[in-house]
Amino acid sequence: MLHNLELAPFVDPMPLPPVVSPGAQGRLYIAMHEVHAKLHRDVPPTRLWAYKTIGSIDQNGLAPIIEARSGHALQVEWINQLPAHHFLPIDYSLHGCGHDIPEVRACVHLHGSKTPPESDGYPEDWYAPGKSRVCTYPLKQEAATLWYHDHAMGLNRLNTYAGLFGMTIVRDEAEAALGLPSGKYEVPLILFDRNFTADGQLFYPSSPDPEHPWVSEFEGDAILINNKIRPHFEVEPRLYRFRLLNTANSRFFQLSLSNNHSFHQIGSDQGLLSAPLPMKHLLLAPAERADLLIDFSTLSGQKIHLVHGALPILEFRVGSGPSAVMHSIPSALRPIERIPASHATLTRTITLDEAVDHIGNSMQMYLDKKRWHAPTTEFPKLGSTEIWEFVNLTDDVHPLHLHMVRFQVLDRRLFDVFAYRNNRGLHYLGAALPLEPNEMGWKDVVQCPPEIVTRIIVTFDGYPGKYLYHCHVLEHEANDMMRPFEVVA
Repeated sequence: MLHNLELAPFVDPMPLPPVVSPGAQGRLYIAMHEVHAKLHRDVPPTRLWAYKTIGSIDQNGLAPIIEARSGHALQVEWINQLPAHHFLPIDYSLHGCGHDIPEVRACVHLHGSKTPPESDGYPEDWYAPGKSRVCTYPLKQEAATLWYHDHAMGLNRLNTYAGLFGMTIVRDEAEAALGLPSGKYEVPLILFDRNFTADGQLFYPSSPDPEHPWVSEFEGDAILINNKIRPHFEVEPRLYRFRLLNTANSRFFQLSLSNNHSFHQIGSDQGLLSAPLPMKHLLLAPAERADLLIDFSTLSGQKIHLVHGALPILEFRVGSGPSAVMHSIPSALRPIERIPASHATLTRTITLDEAVDHIGNSMQMYLDKKRWHAPTTEFPKLGSTEIWEFVNLTDDVHPLHLHMVRFQVLDRRLFDVFAYRNNRGLHYLGAALPLEPNEMGWKDVVQCPPEIVTRIIVTFDGYPGKYLYHCHVLEHEANDMMRPFEVVA
């Protein structure tokens, strides 16, 4: 194995993904292909699977950032040009897997988009190498940082680990009017972790059971940003906007700046918050996004680090020139009306469960004690507002994601797990816990801590049809923490 913490940090400049926008026809052609990219100066090129626009070359294996406009429909033909055989360990016992279907399959989900079901990337709508699918995204939604990634049934944890993910930015006039940093001062930061073999190839672990190689979680010792291991990035002494995206399979990032430097969070999953939040720490779960402003104007000639826990993962090198004209940080961003709980016409209670073996190892994860292929039980009506309460009976924090909709987090409350497990009902152990201020905006991923009931309120405004909700720890989702729901007219 490659000992990534022994690699010299901050020797590679952080690359930026190419940016593509749909032309007059509103259509893009994006292929999935295999590439070999250098992820660190001292590591041989690594085999990756990546997205690219047709005819383009990106030596870093970075998927293009799709820039789109709110209300302007986007059409993408996703073309599967992957090899016929996978290079990571497939678990053929998982739902949707089997030796009777193609070994390599793919489908694309535009995470955070309000999309008709036929274009949403339903896990069973996969297609093999040599095939493609045209998806239409109406984008009738506010400006936000979205992302696209593989969602093929039984394989998406491996396909995403291989590199099949990219960022999408939806823009609108209301956000543009705020005068936030733009152009080269608006920077994507795509975070994830990996392990590598001694010759620099991706290593994904397997369980000791050859018939069931699934592992319940994964955390690698190499932290990558924009496909480089602990890179550096040169900035000017001025205000920058950073769009953060956590694409890791399982890892939660505990982020801060060195020297106790502060930053402002201005947006989360589904776009801008109501006002900037001064912060010094940020917890970013898998699939969550955060929009940050960092002011380097007083740090001319210095180095400052983005830190995960105690580990510096990105070095900002601030130029020594005079500070630029100060960008002012707006005092208000956009109005966000909180949805009263009384507006909900139905409350659904959904447990987060796991099955363990005789020595306590996780064997399967469930939503409401049901597997993916069990009959659909959630049928929200189009236009209705519901409360979904997630009762976490496991020891893990689960980032739950609902397709097609955005929602607001209502509250969290400790409950008596022992009583609930013994059919004595749901007994709360105190008042609702205060939400973090950065959870008060629109979300599409919610962190559900153990021994807590997490409640969200969601209006099913969009399209009728079959969708899904799942844990975004990809190992959990694969076995079997993913369930369908169907919006009915």
